[in-house]
Amino acid sequence: MFKKVWAIFMRDLKVNIRDFLSLYIFVVPLLFAIAINIFTPGINDTTVNLALLEGENPKQISYFKDFAKVEVFKDIDEIKKRVEGRDNLVAILPEGEKYYIMTQGNEPEGIVEYAKLLNTFFQLDVQIEDSNAEIFEFGRTVPPLKKLLVNTSILFISVLGGMLIALNIVEEKVDRTISAINLTPTSRKSFILGKSIIGLILPIYGSIAITWITGFKSVNFFQLLIIVFASTLLSLLIGFIEGINNEDFMNAAGSIKLLFLPLAASIVAIEILSDKWQKFFYWSPFYWAYKGNDIVLSQNGSWQQILMYSGIVLVICSIVYIFLAPKIRKGLE
Repeated sequence: MFKKVWAIFMRDLKVNIRDFLSLYIFVVPLLFAIAINIFTPGINDTTVNLALLEGENPKQISYFKDFAKVEVFKDIDEIKKRVEGRDNLVAILPEGEKYYIMTQGNEPEGIVEYAKLLNTFFQLDVQIEDSNAEIFEFGRTVPPLKKLLVNTSILFISVLGGMLIALNIVEEKVDRTISAINLTPTSRKSFILGKSIIGLILPIYGSIAITWITGFKSVNFFQLLIIVFASTLLSLLIGFIEGINNEDFMNAAGSIKLLFLPLAASIVAIEILSDKWQKFFYWSPFYWAYKGNDIVLSQNGSWQQILMYSGIVLVICSIVYIFLAPKIRKGLE
C-alpha cells in the first residue's frame, strides 16, 4: 500500500513541477515572507524619517540614528526634492550655528515635534542614560502587525494546499486516468492518501518557511505544525470535492477561493469585533486555527490551549467529512 501511495505522490510532484500555476503556489510562501519583512516594522522600529546633510555633522547623524530612520544627502537641493516626496519626511539643516526644520507642510504634527525635540536633545547633549523613564512592554514580544500577517499567511497557505489537490485531480480527469483507478489494484483509500500528501506538504513547508524567514525562529514548531495540520484538513476535503466536480483548472481554483471568505471573516472577528460577537464565528475552523497560531507566534500558549484549539478544528472538520465523504467516494467511482 505504501508503494502505491508513494507512486501517486511522486506523479503529482512531477506534474506540479512542470505546471506553472502549481509551481507558483509552491513559491507563494517565500514571496509572502519576503513581503512581510519588507513592509512591516519591528517591535522597536520608529516611523520617523529624517533627512540630513552628508558630512556636515557626523556626530549628529550618529545620534539621530538611535532614534529615527536617517537618510543622508549630498546637498540641500537633493534634500528638498526628498522632503517634497509623498511620504512623511522632515529635514534638519544647518543655518549658521543653529539648525532649522525643513518640512513640506502636510506632515503630521507629531513627527515635526519629534524632530524638534530630537534636535534640542542633541544640542543639550541629552543621552539615554540621562532619562528616568521606564519602558513597559505589556506582554508584546513580537510586532503585532507582523504577527497578524504571518498568521494570516499560514492560514492562506493551508487553503492553497486544498487548491493544489483540486488542480491535481482535474489534471487526472483531463488525462482520463482517474476513472482507471477502479481497474487497478490501487484502492480508493490509497489514492486519497497519495493525493493528500502534496496538499499537506505545502502548508507544512510554507508555515515553516514563513515563520523562519520573518524572524519567528524561536516558536515551538511542533505546536505550530499541530495547528497547521488540523486547519489543513478542511481545505483538503474541499479540494477533493472541487477537483471531482470541476473539469477546468480555473473553475476548480476559483471554487477553492471561496474558503477565503470564512477565513477573512474569522480574522476580522478576532482582531476587530468585540467579545459579544465572537460566538457567531465559533463554527469556523479558521477562527480556532487563527487563535491557536496567535498564541504559538506570541510564545505564550500552553499545550492545553494548543490541543483544545486543534481538537475543536478536528471536530468541525470531522462533521464536514461526514457530509462530504459520500460525494468523494461517488466521484471516484
